[in-house]
Amino acid sequence: MNPQRHLTWPGIIRLGLVQTALGAIVVLTTSTINRVMVVELALPAMLPGALVAWHYTLQVLRPRWGFGTDMGKRSTPWIIGGMALLAVGGFLASAATALMAAALWAGIVLGIIAFTLIGVGAGACGTSLLVLLARRVAPERRAPAATIVWLMMIAGFAATAVTAGKLLDPFSYGRLMAVAAGISVIAFIVACLAIAGVEGEASAQPQKGPRPPFAEALAEVMSEPRARLFAIFIFVSMLAYAAQDLILEPFAGSIFAMTPGASTRLSGIQHGGVLAGMILAALTGPILGKGRYGSPVAWTICGCFLSAAALVALAVGGASGPGWPITANVLALGVANGVYAGAAIASMMQLAASGAQGREGTRMGVWGAAQAVAFGIGGFAGTVAADVAKSISGSTVTAYASVFIGEAILFVAAAALAARVARLEAGPAANAARVLADDEALAMAAGR
Repeated sequence: MNPQRHLTWPGIIRLGLVQTALGAIVVLTTSTINRVMVVELALPAMLPGALVAWHYTLQVLRPRWGFGTDMGKRSTPWIIGGMALLAVGGFLASAATALMAAALWAGIVLGIIAFTLIGVGAGACGTSLLVLLARRVAPERRAPAATIVWLMMIAGFAATAVTAGKLLDPFSYGRLMAVAAGISVIAFIVACLAIAGVEGEASAQPQKGPRPPFAEALAEVMSEPRARLFAIFIFVSMLAYAAQDLILEPFAGSIFAMTPGASTRLSGIQHGGVLAGMILAALTGPILGKGRYGSPVAWTICGCFLSAAALVALAVGGASGPGWPITANVLALGVANGVYAGAAIASMMQLAASGAQGREGTRMGVWGAAQAVAFGIGGFAGTVAADVAKSISGSTVTAYASVFIGEAILFVAAAALAARVARLEAGPAANAARVLADDEALAMAAGR
């Protein structure tokens, strides 16, 4: 790939705006609409959990979409088409929620349609965007580029949650639909303007020669030890990350008596904390250097342990009641999650180009599928665990605390996996050093 074909910083920032638009729609479905179903409609938490799980289940198709990009297909049509489906799905999700208040089963059917569009749209758009970044960003810019794009997505989460929180009070279903429609339209327009012409600056050349079957390419990627272990790490850590996603706002509403607007703003504070944590990891890593304390793996492990501590604190806070500094606790959780996520995404961008060449898209798709499945299982499992724990104990506090403690355990396990990835990554370099030393010894023995 020629140097002039690398994406410039303005091009990277424009791709970040696509992620901002994507995040703006997604946060409505996973936070606000979920809370309305559980609190205002008094429906079982498993219902929105199942809908969100379904939209993540559909994203197991990410490896296939990534493989298509590997074969030379353009990313722009996938990004625009995915955003269109996502925007329509986001509005239909709000309409389905309003319909459930009058006709429950009709609303559920519409909700399934809406979340199908959301799952396909987010998967197609997100995968193609990450592949474009992995293949067209210069190696020395991959880590900061990943941080920039991820930060801009979190910024979309935070800005939308805070703005929607203000616009939703006083709450009504008509207001919910109006806010969802406005955000969906604006997000789609922003994404289209951001992506226009960017891929033309760094257009991919189609693969020459016979194209291998998808199954063969997937098997090739899965045979790579680092790619396989990193996929397991992503699954476990994202399972921990997602399990609180669908219960945090209901937790705030049930235990701390927050209104829909207030709990949505709390979600915005959490995402703002994630943003701050990612910035902290991105800025502090280069200052400390690439040694033991400055590597992405070190910050990933640190973020996992801090996230576990913040989740344990949430469990304690639920038992303490309204006097607990819930806002500060949620902010701390967001910062810890941000440190973990920022370091992990930097590692992912560095590893995407390792292994067999021409498999960046398939590799990214595998990791994206691991993330999506973990989010789907995590969100649904969190709601199921909360419902089951509540039915057994009869205590709402115990129900939420059990989920938070379970997440903390998963984050500790993820930290151990991250350490294993680091050791495995160091293996080839250490072997190469030993081979070089042996060659030099043989040369000296031969008198050369």
